[in-house]
Amino acid sequence: MPRFLLIITMLQQSSIALNKNGQYDWQDYTYPPELDLGVVNQKLGQADAQTLVKWGYETFKEGLVMSTSFGIQAAVMLHLATSVVPNIPVIWIDTGYLPAETYRFAEELIERLKLNLKVYQSSISPARMEALYGRLWAEKDVDALNRYDQIRKVEPMERALKELRATGWLAGLRGDQTKHRQGLPRIGKQSGVYKILPILSWNARDIYQYLTAHDLPYHPFFDLGYTTVGDWHSSRPLTVDDVDERDTRFHGLKQECGLHLPKTEGESQSLDSSLL
Repeated sequence: MPRFLLIITMLQQSSIALNKNGQYDWQDYTYPPELDLGVVNQKLGQADAQTLVKWGYETFKEGLVMSTSFGIQAAVMLHLATSVVPNIPVIWIDTGYLPAETYRFAEELIERLKLNLKVYQSSISPARMEALYGRLWAEKDVDALNRYDQIRKVEPMERALKELRATGWLAGLRGDQTKHRQGLPRIGKQSGVYKILPILSWNARDIYQYLTAHDLPYHPFFDLGYTTVGDWHSSRPLTVDDVDERDTRFHGLKQECGLHLPKTEGESQSLDSSLL
């Protein structure tokens, strides 16, 4: 075998190495195998968060991405993921309607954590959307809110996953956030991409302890009474009359924006089977 072919073969077969800081140095470009989600969740369902991030990188290599909204506790997942995979692509769906404080908070984390940020936006500008469909968020109608979320959030995320050739997706969902999330597995699949939820079982105390241990900031709206924050027109502080913290989003009409919901009946069935 010619020497250059031998070198290429050796590189292709080599394992991923950790540097002295316990971080992954380079990426293997092997396409990931088809996974048996039932088996994987049985094996890793109780693994700690960092172990799950490491498994995600070892399994999906350059196909691993993560998403963030730069919400109240976004620093936790951003720090957790980048401490293992420093250059992981970080997808941020900028709706164009985020509070000024969110944009400034994002800049703080981008600079501090040296994020490899990938910003995606709707192909329709806010002004054009309002001209064509009106202020969808103001109608206080579930169908109107769903249309808004599809235009400003869901379509850009699907495009991001496709353009970045994502095969694995890290997300900071927690089971105590919504009813839908309570039933999610640690590893699932959505839109053809394996979805990994390292902090699914964490509670508010776990989040606080991680933020404190690593001296990480939280979104400035937390001090104003917000427990979750999205667009300026669809978020408000928590009040004594709220039964659930997600009542402060989407006028209390729904809990999910659609980014983390199954897109087809087949995906829903796959999700159900992975929980068995």
